[in-house]
Amino acid sequence: MDSIVVRGGKRLQGTVKISGAKNAALPILCSSLLAEGVSTYRNVPELADIATTGKLLRSMGLTFERGAGDESDSVRVTVPPAAELEPIAPYELVKTMRASVLVLGPLVARYGKARVSLPGGCAIGARPIDQHLKGLEALGATISLEHGYVQARAPAGGRLQGGRVVFDVVTVTGTENLLMAAALADGTTVIENAAREPEVVQLADVLVAMGAKITGAGTDRIEIEGVEALRATEHRIIADRIEAGTFLVAAAITKGDVVLEGCVASHLGAVIEKMRQAGALIEEVPGGVRVRGPERLRAVDFETEPFPGFPTDMQAQLMVAMSLAEGSSKITESVFENRFMHVLELSRMGAKIAIDGNVAVVQGVSQLSGAPVMATDLRASASLILAGLQADGATTVQRVYHLDRGYQRIEEKLRGLGADIERVREGA
Repeated sequence: MDSIVVRGGKRLQGTVKISGAKNAALPILCSSLLAEGVSTYRNVPELADIATTGKLLRSMGLTFERGAGDESDSVRVTVPPAAELEPIAPYELVKTMRASVLVLGPLVARYGKARVSLPGGCAIGARPIDQHLKGLEALGATISLEHGYVQARAPAGGRLQGGRVVFDVVTVTGTENLLMAAALADGTTVIENAAREPEVVQLADVLVAMGAKITGAGTDRIEIEGVEALRATEHRIIADRIEAGTFLVAAAITKGDVVLEGCVASHLGAVIEKMRQAGALIEEVPGGVRVRGPERLRAVDFETEPFPGFPTDMQAQLMVAMSLAEGSSKITESVFENRFMHVLELSRMGAKIAIDGNVAVVQGVSQLSGAPVMATDLRASASLILAGLQADGATTVQRVYHLDRGYQRIEEKLRGLGADIERVREGA
């Protein structure tokens, strides 16, 4: 397996281009299933999860092609007539990526049936899809679980029926699945307690461009008036707010001065607010956001929440910042259980962190110490690289295949800002 070696102590400076958002691209690529023809998407990041989605769509009979040269950030998806498509998402492809469940809604909506393996992904606690299934049942689908697969069928006649869906908890992928399913249902669907993330809003924008009728995206109540058919479209993926947040923290902890090109400040509001409280200088500039790190950050408390609250996907990165801040901070993880697995690895580097249930109390230290560490999930991988940027000596982050699921060539981008970082290939 590849490793990443970071030698700390370098101040980051310059401009970094933020890649397209993985969590926006995945549902949008799956939405292609709703319409026959060719859809083209730009600013699609080159990530393992995107490649897995391409394999999944190809396995169903679609064509998935990434552009070359100047068009390398573009993906073209060609969808055949319904009769030529195989509405099955096999375990071999779904097991590595939880977002594969996003084909469920489009398949049932357009093809009347689906067989989708129960999903996998990062080991950060139970992330059931019961809300997805509850929502589809509210639209008339018949659901059964057989041999590790979800079997879903539309009512007699092959079309879902509009209905009212009230999620018990806020679920991003659940909201996205139901948005896509309801777009082709007969009648009107109302989703209550809907997720409000920018990625949900962009999916709704894409569906509207395809001919859907959707109001309320970005609020906790979304209304969808089903249409007879949708059409293929073109769209540009928004910048990845979590990648932007990761580079924001990198600049702050290295006393750096970095412009995050493409970053939309409003998508990162809670993170920017906390980092400003901690002493970072952050301002919007033409085309992005500029971050300047102080001599030393101040400790701040925070709690993860659904958007527009502080994102759980930035918890590990900000924990690194608090490990280096002056004072003591309290971090509460309210979205996922078992998402403090990076704490043991940070402790190996000299961080002082005590865990009590879903709360971490962090006592800041002036500097971390480089060490061999092992990544446990996607965002933990990023946090360990951040820690290595400030640490004394070399840090070797192992099992970085997690990292490649959500960050496009992060080591190259950091090196472009002045970091001493390299990828060590397996067997090299």
